[in-house]
Amino acid sequence: MRSGVAVDFGKTKFMVTMAADRCVKKKKIGIFTPEYRQGAEPWRELKGILRPIRDTFNRSEGVMLVTTGGQIDFWTLNDNDLAGRGREYHEVHIDEAAFTKKNMRDIWDKAIKPTMLTTKGSAWVYSTPNGNDPENFFFQACNDAELGFTQHHAPTANNPYVPLDELEKERKGNHPLVFRQEFLAEFVDWSGVAFFSADKLLVDGQPIIWPENVDYVYATIDSAVKAGQEHDGTAVTYWARSKHFGHPLVILDWDIVQIEGALLETWLPTVLENLEMMARICKATYGSAGTFIEDKASGTILLQQAARRGLPATAIDSKLTAVGKDERAISVSGYLYRGEIKISQRAYDKVTTFKGQTRNHLMTQVTGFRIGDKDAAKRADDLLDTFTYGIAIGLGNNEGY
Repeated sequence: MRSGVAVDFGKTKFMVTMAADRCVKKKKIGIFTPEYRQGAEPWRELKGILRPIRDTFNRSEGVMLVTTGGQIDFWTLNDNDLAGRGREYHEVHIDEAAFTKKNMRDIWDKAIKPTMLTTKGSAWVYSTPNGNDPENFFFQACNDAELGFTQHHAPTANNPYVPLDELEKERKGNHPLVFRQEFLAEFVDWSGVAFFSADKLLVDGQPIIWPENVDYVYATIDSAVKAGQEHDGTAVTYWARSKHFGHPLVILDWDIVQIEGALLETWLPTVLENLEMMARICKATYGSAGTFIEDKASGTILLQQAARRGLPATAIDSKLTAVGKDERAISVSGYLYRGEIKISQRAYDKVTTFKGQTRNHLMTQVTGFRIGDKDAAKRADDLLDTFTYGIAIGLGNNEGY
């Protein structure tokens, strides 16, 4: 039996329950997730359930052995095309299948499916949908009869523990397509949809003046200078955060420059000087919270330089930088849809020349963003990244979402 499951309702709990039951009954189980961190929750839950019959639990190797003879192996898919190859399983569970790599179909056919040949085993595939994409493995599992999966559809409302009034708040506070995908578990066609609307950043169709009182200001930086590439885009967006009065989050200003990697060290202090100026003008109660920098490429060098010089710079959490642009945009979209982010007159009216193009690059990149854009890699997105990072840092929960 093979089954494709499109759910927001209890999919991890279901997977953990199934795996624990089979393991106790001396079966061998394979659990596959796109990345290591997505296997952390099922590992913790299974560790607690199986503790009384524990033999060996090795998280670094991803192996659980119990005294009944059962075994559970954990695999990550996005960094291992050979995940599962050569093993034998009575049951396979693939979690968050919609967020695996483009070649997931090959991994399934060549590495995972053969593990169940001698056992005549079963496979369960779980995920929230990720667009209406025929190349996506989860979409294929739910729509391609040749794969042999039976589809089970369970939207969030099917979970008896979810308060319906809270779900209604989510419906009103999210982009309609986000609600359909994330809560109704539907395959949504994002093609051509302008995801971030300029209207949501405005008040009565107009940008706002700089706020007169805020809690603190901060900046998000995406530095794209790569090794051997002296000139590329380095972007910064400046923010004002207010928890108890005014607009929760305001874009104060932005900039994008082409700069030699060696000059980044002298550029960062100017960003911090701008923040101090903004803290004074906006009467920030807690002053400047400094800069938050993507810990990749030359951003890593910036963070090292800041640490050596005692400058306030923080690496953006890897939970945010590791996910794709589409997932990051969806995760912060509700804040914008609810009107919690506004743009200042200064940031809205600003026009600069970058790589021969004169425009408001922040507004162009943000409003021009499309979910599932096949040509996204060809487009400038430095400021778009600082935009989504800034929202997650200012308004997100303790995991940055």
